[in-house]
Amino acid sequence: MNYFLTGGTGFIGRFLVEKLLARGGTVHILVREQSLDKLEALRERWGVDESRVKAVIGDLTSENLGIEARTLGALSGKVDHFFHLAAVYDMSASEEAQQSTNIEGTRAAVNAAGAMKAGHFHHVSSIAAAGLFKGTFREDMFEEAGKLDHPYLATKHESEKVVREECKVPFRIYRPGMVIGHSETGEMDKVDGPYYFFKMIQKIRRTLPQWVPTIGVEGGRLNIVPVDFVVSAMDHIAHLEGEDGKCFHLVDPDPYKVGEILNIFCEAGHAPKMAMRIDSRMFGFVPPFIRQSLTNLPPVKRLTTAVLDDMGIPPSVLSFINYPTRFDAREAERALQGTDIEVPRLVDYAPVIWDYWERNMDPDLFRDRTLKGTVEGKVCVVTGATSGIGLATAEKLAEAGAVLVIGARKKERLAEVAASLEARGGSVHAYQCDFSDMEDCDRFVQTVLDNHNHVDVLVNNAGRSIRRSLSLSFDRFHDFERTMQLNYFGAVRLIMGFAPSMLERRRGHVVNLSSIGVLTNAPRFSAYVASKSALDSFSRCAASEWSDRNVTFTTINMPLVKTPMIAPTKIYDSVPTLTPEEAAEMVTNAIIDRPKRIATRLGVFAQVLHALAPKVGEIVMNTGYRMFPDTSPAVGGTVVEKPAVSSEQVAFAAVMRGIHW
Repeated sequence: MNYFLTGGTGFIGRFLVEKLLARGGTVHILVREQSLDKLEALRERWGVDESRVKAVIGDLTSENLGIEARTLGALSGKVDHFFHLAAVYDMSASEEAQQSTNIEGTRAAVNAAGAMKAGHFHHVSSIAAAGLFKGTFREDMFEEAGKLDHPYLATKHESEKVVREECKVPFRIYRPGMVIGHSETGEMDKVDGPYYFFKMIQKIRRTLPQWVPTIGVEGGRLNIVPVDFVVSAMDHIAHLEGEDGKCFHLVDPDPYKVGEILNIFCEAGHAPKMAMRIDSRMFGFVPPFIRQSLTNLPPVKRLTTAVLDDMGIPPSVLSFINYPTRFDAREAERALQGTDIEVPRLVDYAPVIWDYWERNMDPDLFRDRTLKGTVEGKVCVVTGATSGIGLATAEKLAEAGAVLVIGARKKERLAEVAASLEARGGSVHAYQCDFSDMEDCDRFVQTVLDNHNHVDVLVNNAGRSIRRSLSLSFDRFHDFERTMQLNYFGAVRLIMGFAPSMLERRRGHVVNLSSIGVLTNAPRFSAYVASKSALDSFSRCAASEWSDRNVTFTTINMPLVKTPMIAPTKIYDSVPTLTPEEAAEMVTNAIIDRPKRIATRLGVFAQVLHALAPKVGEIVMNTGYRMFPDTSPAVGGTVVEKPAVSSEQVAFAAVMRGIHW
C-alpha cells in the first residue's frame, strides 16, 4: 500500500509511520525543504531509505499543500490512505497561527487528497472538538459541541467541520484524548497537558519530604492516553473495511480526576502527595460576577501571573481544571474488539513518563545554570571576602569571570587575597572597609560606584557572631550593639547605597547570609540571631517594595559552617559542620536561581515546628542548650583546647546537623 502523511515527522506521525512501514508499504511525507534533514534522521530511526519513505516538498498553509502539479499527477490514484496529522497542538499559540494551520491547513489537505484521488482520508482531530461540552459526548455528536471560546477548541472543531462538509474522499475521523508520551519508553516531544504541572511537583519535592501531606485540587476528569495506544488504534481502524464516514474516540474509558492525576505523578516523581483535595465546585454558590471581580484585582492577577510563570503553566490551562466532558467510545471499542489494543492504566506507566521528562524535557536542563553564564562580566560585591565563606565565594566568582569587588577590614590580608585571585585569572578590585563603620560603608559604596558605575550582585557576608548565654551577658550590652552594627546596620547601609542604581537600571540582586538560628531560635546566640533577623525583616520589606522593579533578595539561612568565626568554640570541632566551599555553593546557587530563601530542610522544619507547636520547639532547643556548655571565655576562664565530648552530644548534634548550640 501507498500512504501519504502530513505531520509525518511530528510526534504522533513518527510512531504512525513506523506502524505503516511494518505493513510493507511506501510512505510519502509532506515536508518543507528546510526540514529534509529532520526526515533523514527519522529514516535512520526507522531503518529505511528514501525508496520506502519519500519526501514530498510542500507547505501546509498553501493551496493543495503547496505540492507541485507534476508531483500531484504522479501520486494521482496511487495513494491508498491519506493521513492528515499536521496541526497546532499548542494551546498558547496565537489565534492567527491556529486558524491558519488547523483550519486552512485542513482545507488544503482535503483538496490535495481529492486531487490525488486518494482511497481514504484519515483526519486526526481531537477531543477538543467537543469544546467544553457538559456531559457525555458521543462519537456521532458534532454540532452539539459547546463553549468553543478558546482558539484551540474552536479551530479543532472547525477543522473537523471542513472534513465533514468538504471532503470528497471517503473519510474517517479520530479524536484522541490528551496525548502524552510512550507508555514503554516515556518518549515525548513537548510540554503539554499534565506535563505543565511537572515543574510544580518537582519544586514541591525539593521543598518537602515525601511523607509530608499537602493540599491540592480535585477537578474534573482529564482524558489522557499514551501515544502508542493512539497510533496502534488508528493504524488498526484505518485498515478495516466499511468504517468510512465514522468518528472514533481514542480515549481512556475510565479517566482520572485532575487531583488523582497529580497524585499519580507526585508518586512517580517521589514528591509529597495531596492528601486533601479541594473540589472548586464547592465555591459555586459565590456569584460569578464576584469571582470575576476578585480574579481581576491587580494584586490577584499579579500573584497568579507570577506563580504560573514560575511554574511554566499557561493561564489557559486553568480553564481545564474542571473539565466537564466525558467521552463515549463505543465505536472505537467495537472496532478494536478482539485485538490487544487497549489503554494502559496511567498509574502503571506514569514513572516512565516522569523519568523521561526529568531526563530530557525539564526546562531547567536547557537553561544556562552555570555560575559563569550568570555572572561573567557582571559586577559582584562580596563583603568579608578574606576568609571563610566570603573567600570561598570570591574564588568561585573570580573563576566564573565576574568583575569581582571584595571588601574587608584588614588591608594586608585584603591585598594578599586579591593577588591570589588575580593569579587565577580573576578581575579583582579590592577596597578596604570596616563595615561596622557607617561612614566607611558610605565611602566604600561611592568608590565602587565611581569605579564600576553600578553593582549587579551584592553578597552581604561580613558578620560577627557571639556565643554567650543571656545569664552571662547582663553586663555586656555592647555585645548586642556590636553585632547589630555590623550584621544589620552595615548590610543595610550597603543595600541603601547600591539600591538607587539597581532600581534605575531595573536590575540587581542582594544575597544576605543569615543563619539557621533565625529559624530555630538558637540559644546562646540571641545577639547574633537578633541582628540577622532584623536584616531578614528589612529584606522582606524591601522586596515587597521593589518586586516590580526586578531588584531581588535571597536570604540564606546558613547552617553551622567551619570558619574562623566559630574557631573559639572548640566543641564545634567535634560536631558536623559544612565546609566553606559547601557554604559558597549555596551562595552561588542563590546568585544563579535567585530564590527568596535557601534553607536546609531541618531549618524549615524547625520554623514550622515553632509556628505550630512553639512549646515543643522551645523544649527541644532548651535540651540542646543544657547539653552543650558555654565556652571557657564566656565564663571568664581560659580556653580549653579540646573539650571532652560525650556520645550523647555527638548523637544529638548529628540529628540536629547544622544547628548552633
